[in-house]
Amino acid sequence: MQVRVLAAQVLDAVVHRGRSLKSELAGALPRLSDTRDRALLEAIAFTALRGRYRYLPALHGWLQKPPGPGDGPLLALLLAGCAQLDALHLPAHAALDATVEAARALGRPHQAGLVNALLRRAQREGFPAADPAGAWPDWLRTRVEAAWPAQAAAVFAANAQPAPLWLRVNRRLATRDGYRVRLGEAGLSATTDPRLDDGLRLEVPVPVAALPGFDEGVVAVQDGSAQQALEALAPEPGARVLDACAAPGGKAAHLLERDPALELLALDVDPRRLPRIEDNLRRSGVADRAQVRVADATLPALWWDGFTFDAVLLDAPCSATGVVRRQPDILLHRREEDLASLVQAQARLLDAVWPLLRPGGVLLYATCSILPEENARQVDAFLERTTDAAADLLPPAFGHAAGAGRQRLPGEDGMDGFFYARLRKNG
Repeated sequence: MQVRVLAAQVLDAVVHRGRSLKSELAGALPRLSDTRDRALLEAIAFTALRGRYRYLPALHGWLQKPPGPGDGPLLALLLAGCAQLDALHLPAHAALDATVEAARALGRPHQAGLVNALLRRAQREGFPAADPAGAWPDWLRTRVEAAWPAQAAAVFAANAQPAPLWLRVNRRLATRDGYRVRLGEAGLSATTDPRLDDGLRLEVPVPVAALPGFDEGVVAVQDGSAQQALEALAPEPGARVLDACAAPGGKAAHLLERDPALELLALDVDPRRLPRIEDNLRRSGVADRAQVRVADATLPALWWDGFTFDAVLLDAPCSATGVVRRQPDILLHRREEDLASLVQAQARLLDAVWPLLRPGGVLLYATCSILPEENARQVDAFLERTTDAAADLLPPAFGHAAGAGRQRLPGEDGMDGFFYARLRKNG
């Protein structure tokens, strides 16, 4: 019952009050002592948000009168119940009983009968098939369809499904194949990908506590498309590297796991994110090889020491439209007016860090977006106004050709949506 109460509270905050799913779960999960209960809470929240486009029309059709302004908690609890019965396939008696009890615990005993009746109807009738594109706001759906007409339906379908669990093996401590054996001994089956020297893929996600050696830094969780950023940047051994927007620190750790001789400066503008970067570097055993600072990459006069970098990784802030399957609340919170400010911020970052790169050095511009405004068009505009910049064309292993870069779309090769453009400084 407590899991369902927390699920309803999280969903109500996210769906009806504009709160972040990540932050709400961060507050709710510590209230559960059992790791299985924590996993169930996460599963209910994610599944309910992914399935809203199917559940809400059915619920509204079954209700005798439209929900009122104070019925947000009721709808959230019903979404949690639908997720349990539908995609999660929990035993009906357990899902029903616990969710009805949660209505009482939430101070809604007068609606417990309604919750019971609606969820029993959901159990009997199920939910009709629906187009996953219906989960996307109109303005965003039309942009995706215009940008990727042949792939849009697959993009929408992929984002309605849970993602696999991608792992990055720390080559300082283990080999990929050796760690795959350890996973097998722990009863976990993983596959490899020829594009990822350090990557393994688990089709069925498990809690990190189930991963052997996780606490010791032998392995980290990082999507395959994010791992490919290192392959695209490909800094020279011992290079001086700037990670301009480093949080949460996975790419910085990956760089140093590959080459401990790198001289790495990792920046992030938000001091609240710095502990996460430092924790990831520390767990990987490379914290002593990196300098981590709170700094605005667009204002190098405040932090740059005047020595140029051999390589710059610019994983720019973006609409995150390539990771909706991992952050389904993006579809609730992203606004059309956000896009213009993000595009402007990306351009400022590119213009600010480019002078810090030595002649012959490389900059990787990357986003987890699938929108051309943030990706191909952004890079084309930069190349047009920057006379000493040229694109190093990346091979098809990085996705579809997209201007001077490459675009992987969500779900392709089991990975998140990601854009890469490798730019070289002439001179």
